[in-house]
Amino acid sequence: MKYFLNFSLLFRNRNYGLLFLGQFVSFMGTMIGGVALPYQIYHETHSTLMVGLLGLFQLLPLLFTALIGGVFADRYHRRLLLLITETLLAIGALLLAWNASRIAPHIGTIFFVASAMSAITGLHRPALDSITQQIVDKKDFTTVGALRTLQFSVSMIIGPAIGGLIIAHYGVMVTFIVDFASFFVSTISLCLMTHIPKPNNRQEDESTFRSVKKGFQYALSRQELIGTYLVDFVAMVFGMPNALFPAIAVSFGGAKTLGLLYSAPAVGALLVSFWSGWFEKIKRHGAAVAVAAIGWGVSIIFFGMSHHLGLALFFLAWAGLFDAVSGIFRMTLWNQTIPTHIRGRMAGIEMISYLSGPRLGDTESGLVASLFGVTTSVISGGVLCVVGVAVCCFCLPRFWRYKAE
Repeated sequence: MKYFLNFSLLFRNRNYGLLFLGQFVSFMGTMIGGVALPYQIYHETHSTLMVGLLGLFQLLPLLFTALIGGVFADRYHRRLLLLITETLLAIGALLLAWNASRIAPHIGTIFFVASAMSAITGLHRPALDSITQQIVDKKDFTTVGALRTLQFSVSMIIGPAIGGLIIAHYGVMVTFIVDFASFFVSTISLCLMTHIPKPNNRQEDESTFRSVKKGFQYALSRQELIGTYLVDFVAMVFGMPNALFPAIAVSFGGAKTLGLLYSAPAVGALLVSFWSGWFEKIKRHGAAVAVAAIGWGVSIIFFGMSHHLGLALFFLAWAGLFDAVSGIFRMTLWNQTIPTHIRGRMAGIEMISYLSGPRLGDTESGLVASLFGVTTSVISGGVLCVVGVAVCCFCLPRFWRYKAE
């Protein structure tokens, strides 16, 4: 039995290897640039409210374009969509670098460009998620999920650290130039990929609204899909304590521990991605997603009860591990069971699910913490996560019983 992540897919599948390399570099650049945006806004305005508004300005357009991006991914050449959106994102990074080079960077420009780049990401991500299904064999979908987890976790650990060092030594402008360079690498990788056919979509003459509606109807017709969306949404809304990390860090030594709290879940995800070879033997994908989500909730409960930094980081790492397991099996289920002609629209719905959950989770945890205290907020969130996942499994029996062929 294979216990460890199989990297051979990157070498025996040229198209996927190029896609993985390009997106790895691109996402690393995005994480580096992502550190600079809130830093620059706070440096210029000294307002935490303005930093919070940036997240809102980035989320709202993305929720709209993700649905449109799903329709486009099912109608047009997905590689062409990726090339266009990556080029537009590169231009956005250059505009941010130009604005940062000014003696007094314009805050309105930052908000406008960041919002536009977020909207473009909504058009980019569905094409990226759905093109994988076209270039990878069905038997390798679990490996793809593990490689994606590896890609994200490494970038989330290393990217912000590199971004902070660049800001400290060379300034904000250089971080945006690095982000631009990363998009250049990803577009070259896309150009080197061999021909990928256009999706065989029979609804090209339909209106965008009707296509989106059909996507939602398809999702609602399948309990196993709805289960993956709802379980992840519940886990993020109730069990995501990120907004409380600054307050929690105070009891563990202050700002110097804040970065450790943010990076601990990614460390857990990184570890499980290496030890994911045996996941291919598991066929109860719905149950695996649910059990992993419950594991996330239990880990968050113990994190809330921890009074020592080492224990807190240990349980956060376990939470990240369970979140990664859930993500791997969600992605495997999606790629194995969703037809190619509608995969883009489902990717758009998935995007809304996993982006809105954490944002609402920040609001929920902050509200409960203001009323009952930080510890109560964290522990109650973990408990509600476990209960919520159990309710989802009870109400969606086909999701719980789903078994891959």
